[in-house]
Amino acid sequence: METPPPKTEPTEPTEADIAAFQEQLGRPPRGLRAIAHRCPCGQPDVVETAPRLEDGTPFPTLYYLTCPRAASAIGTLEANGVMKEMTARLAEDPELAAAYRAAHEDYIARRDAIEVLQGFPSAGGMPDRVKCLHVLVGHSLAAGPGVNPLGDEAIAMLPEWWRKGPCVTPRDDSADGPAPRGPSAPAPSPAPREGNPA
Repeated sequence: METPPPKTEPTEPTEADIAAFQEQLGRPPRGLRAIAHRCPCGQPDVVETAPRLEDGTPFPTLYYLTCPRAASAIGTLEANGVMKEMTARLAEDPELAAAYRAAHEDYIARRDAIEVLQGFPSAGGMPDRVKCLHVLVGHSLAAGPGVNPLGDEAIAMLPEWWRKGPCVTPRDDSADGPAPRGPSAPAPSPAPREGNPA
């Protein structure tokens, strides 16, 4: 991919955003605080979740990737050994390791600004390894380029997932029954392994 989607400011979720999230993941959101990034198609692709869910359960994954097309493409990178290669590079490249540690600290600072989860790690394997590219990409999209070096690298490897138009077509608020899928909308892919706020 030549150019990643532009960083957008977090916005309060609208009813349409919540419907899109539900259609993307196949279940209603829990702990949803904001839309952290929007795909160029206009739909949410990264959400910001509360550090604790409604029942008080800690949920340290602040940024959660929701777009099934992006998630599927990231899953392909993971299956092709990208995480293992990135983790090996962290052990060999002090400059990359320092930048990745700074990304870890940024993630925790953003989460702590909402609520401190004492003793909980950041996410995605930071700061010492790469455990979940979905989390790193979500962080990069939400924070913007230059914050998470490995998230930025993963984004650069992805196809332009938005080119076919919106991944989902949530139902109109006035309609009854389940949300219909548009002709280009795939079934929701499995959620990233790092955690599931939904």
